[in-house]
Amino acid sequence: MARYTGPKSKIARKFREPIFGPDKALERKNYPPGQHGVSKRRGKQSEYAVQLLEKQKAKYTYGVLERQFANLFAKASSKHGITGEVFLKLLEARLDNTVYRLGIAPTRSAARQLVGHKHITVNGEVVNIPSYSLRPGDIIAVRERSKSLEAITNAVAGRKINKFSWLEWDANELKGKFLNYPERTEIPENIKENLIVELYSK
Repeated sequence: MARYTGPKSKIARKFREPIFGPDKALERKNYPPGQHGVSKRRGKQSEYAVQLLEKQKAKYTYGVLERQFANLFAKASSKHGITGEVFLKLLEARLDNTVYRLGIAPTRSAARQLVGHKHITVNGEVVNIPSYSLRPGDIIAVRERSKSLEAITNAVAGRKINKFSWLEWDANELKGKFLNYPERTEIPENIKENLIVELYSK
């Protein structure tokens, strides 16, 4: 399964946001990476550069590679509603993202690993495709024989109270429900989806 495996702190510094989670390197050096560091004079970015950067930030945040990203955008474009908002809703409905949102895994990359290793079920059936698109009413659960896995028990133990209104969580059964697609105002990610739409509209 293809995925980004490069340096995460460098990417977080590039966007000046902890897109992979808490990052001490980002806290110490909250400026873009490069040989000359913060002292280097950087010219004003073009409109295209700003749009491309926003697209890259969304790709790294959700852990989606180029082809999947383009296909998902095309799917969002064909649906009714504001394309950028529909696009983010589809990203949020990915199985790996939902496993992360439910608190079964501490990061999206850890969630992808759990899904890929067949520890997660959807409506009672094992699904090992991280990009699987959930629909309202779908039940996401930890596979029975995987409930004692240390990685899962630690993540669930450190889980905060559910703050995502479109998800429901049963701590006793280690399962959740995808109630509905979230509204844009409910999605916490700092992504300017209109810039991505503008980029693909060129």
